[in-house]
Amino acid sequence: MSLCLEFCHKGIGKAGFRYHHAESDYLMLVYWIPHTPDSIPANASHRLGVGAFVVNNKREVLVVQETSGRFGGTGVWKMPTGAVNEGEDICDAVIREVKEETGVETEFVEVLAFRQSHKSFFQKSDLFFVCMLQPQSFDIQSQASEIEATKWMPVEDYAAQPFVQENELFDFIAKICLSKLNDNYTGFSNVPTTTSSGKKTYLYLNNDAIGSHLLASKEQA
Repeated sequence: MSLCLEFCHKGIGKAGFRYHHAESDYLMLVYWIPHTPDSIPANASHRLGVGAFVVNNKREVLVVQETSGRFGGTGVWKMPTGAVNEGEDICDAVIREVKEETGVETEFVEVLAFRQSHKSFFQKSDLFFVCMLQPQSFDIQSQASEIEATKWMPVEDYAAQPFVQENELFDFIAKICLSKLNDNYTGFSNVPTTTSSGKKTYLYLNNDAIGSHLLASKEQA
């Protein structure tokens, strides 16, 4: 394979092409024709992740302990998390991840917050969306391949974990979730929209007085 790549690389270089990106079924090469600086956009730069804040009417949050990775064997209880698949909406991805990891059916409520970090998975940037969901079922069936344990935990106990309190980002997220439960915070609801090309998509907006007005206008139209 290395000899083949070396041979191909020599031919590619002579022809003026350069590698752009690769997927499982193709290798993309590009060649900038004009005699100006190459301005071909880079390949996808971000990976999307979601975290699920699922809380029941007893102020209990759905939490998991993972079998491997950063949190494997640490005893830390965390919210279900995962990656958004290509072509998948954030609101659908977080519902899917909760179902896969815990067996619990949920309904999307809103995006509470998101953070951006750099040089993460494969040195790409990372966008992580913390979403609030309402449970539609309560029986737990943990995903054996990834999840060590799952339970409903008082939200105050979740926020009081030493790891959460000692980690600035996790502590911040926990406080946002608590503020939401205490009606002191409003996140971003998903509003179905259509682009000029007819593509169905979601606009995430703060559902305050302005957001309510926009939704009312959309429904009247």
